[in-house]
Amino acid sequence: MSAFDDPDLDPQVLRVVKAVADAGSITGAAAALGYSQPAISQQLKRLERRLGVPLVERVGRSVRLTEAGRILARHAPAVTTALDAAAGELAELRGLRAGRVRLVGFPSASPTIVPRLLAELEAGHAGVTVTYLEAEPPEAVVAVREDRADIALTFSYPGDRDDPHGPSARGLSVRTVGTDDLLAVLPAGHREAGTAVVDVAGLAGERWIAGCPRCRGHLLELCARAGFEPHIAFETDNFVAVEGLVAQGIGVATLPRMAVASFPQLPGVVTLPLPPTESRTIHVVTAHGAERVPAVRAVLAGIEHVLERMSE
Repeated sequence: MSAFDDPDLDPQVLRVVKAVADAGSITGAAAALGYSQPAISQQLKRLERRLGVPLVERVGRSVRLTEAGRILARHAPAVTTALDAAAGELAELRGLRAGRVRLVGFPSASPTIVPRLLAELEAGHAGVTVTYLEAEPPEAVVAVREDRADIALTFSYPGDRDDPHGPSARGLSVRTVGTDDLLAVLPAGHREAGTAVVDVAGLAGERWIAGCPRCRGHLLELCARAGFEPHIAFETDNFVAVEGLVAQGIGVATLPRMAVASFPQLPGVVTLPLPPTESRTIHVVTAHGAERVPAVRAVLAGIEHVLERMSE
């Protein structure tokens, strides 16, 4: 039997190696895992002796993983997720309903989906603790891949060239859980303000207010499909600022319904739906098998239930 076939390869050491990769130092890994720095060093040295290859090398005052260390770090998320799933299923057999879930989501989900989700979990799964960070979809997907999050709440637009659910999500589980209408945001006296559904082609001569980089990219593609290139006069990822600019007649814009619903609509602004084909799709991204962890499964079910209620 070779060293790499060693059945005593400790999964906890995989967490240590992964923490060193993330933190860039043994001290940082110790802080992240709640161990002392000597304890982390000892665990690494024991594993190096067992495998017969170095896992870390010093570079100035910091350390970095060797090729062998990077191999272990790359496999660590899959191993730890599988172990967490097994522990969760055993906990279910014992009647336990507790656990911590790390959720990361896009900005307009923060004031809309997340508060409802936390209230629902408090009522039905009080033992489940959720930590939450805000990030745009590409960063959220990376957080799941690097085992810094258990669930990423993300979105994609039709024809999105930078869709983070393509090759960058390979090896992860991506599931569609809902849609979010895209709205035209117009001054109250605009000629299109009385229409039931806004035709983007009718806004070809307007000045536009663009949002975040991904939203700006979608605006360009949306207008290109309508046969024109938008004149983008201003850019801001602040939803309230977008409406404020529109209210003053500075330009027109598009915003997702969730963004519009996250704050009281400003006077002098009307929001009207674009065709349903322009709606963005809401996804949840996890490691494969993560839904077998009871706490993760409870949060996933909660997200779907919240989105169902929001669409009624």
